[in-house]
Amino acid sequence: MYENLFKVIERPEQFISHLPEWHGATFSRLKGGFNNNTLKVTKETKVGVLKIDSSPRKMPFNPRCKEAYIQNIAYENGLAPKVIFANSGVYFTEFVEGVVGNKKNFKNENNLKAIAIALKKLHSLPLAGQKFNAMAAARKYIDIFKGYESCLVRKCLKIIDEAPLSSNFCLCHNDLVANNFIITPEIAFLDWEYSSDNNPFFDLATVVEHHELNNKEASLFLDAYIVEDFQDWQIHLKFQRRLYLALLYLWMISRHDINHTEIESIALRLTTIDL
Repeated sequence: MYENLFKVIERPEQFISHLPEWHGATFSRLKGGFNNNTLKVTKETKVGVLKIDSSPRKMPFNPRCKEAYIQNIAYENGLAPKVIFANSGVYFTEFVEGVVGNKKNFKNENNLKAIAIALKKLHSLPLAGQKFNAMAAARKYIDIFKGYESCLVRKCLKIIDEAPLSSNFCLCHNDLVANNFIITPEIAFLDWEYSSDNNPFFDLATVVEHHELNNKEASLFLDAYIVEDFQDWQIHLKFQRRLYLALLYLWMISRHDINHTEIESIALRLTTIDL
């Protein structure tokens, strides 16, 4: 069920009143949600996750209804929780029991292979009909940071602007950080707000760079995904690794809880990827 009209929800009970089967549910706050209020909703044996937005979605995020459409295609293919209801201010999904990812999970050989296989399946799903706009994301982060004079910010924008255009688009998640994975024990993906058509190597690069895979781990992951000689693909991956790090750097400096050590590490990695 999707509705496009944005409505301000001050209390979760306001939303549940529209879903009779959830009347009498209880609510508890969940961690996460930089851009929304996230609650766990429980009614007898049913459990859901409710996200309440304070304002309508803008680029680079998907409108909630578009996000729900894409996520439910993924759900039908065993790759995501089901979306129960969505409008431009509310997103309500099934709660999935499992282990939410962390960086340690990416040091496990079996997990890396399982993630690669799930990602290959995701990339085979139908196109979303809209392309990922990396520059729109970058501009949003810079608008928050107000850091146009930084040399590294300008370098990031140059990397993003000059990123090679791909003729090989597929449906991508575009935000494959550790806590957007859940092991059930199958691999599923959470938070589809950036999902759109993109170069598949962007998703691969995100897994490699965000979780700082070493050469052995990266090769194992990519071999499981590509099933071919990786040598021919390395240049594609390197361009997307730089693109991801440029976006990550801009996102990190836009946050109110800036981690300067992590930012310095990203800046160093950004300047040392050899193309």
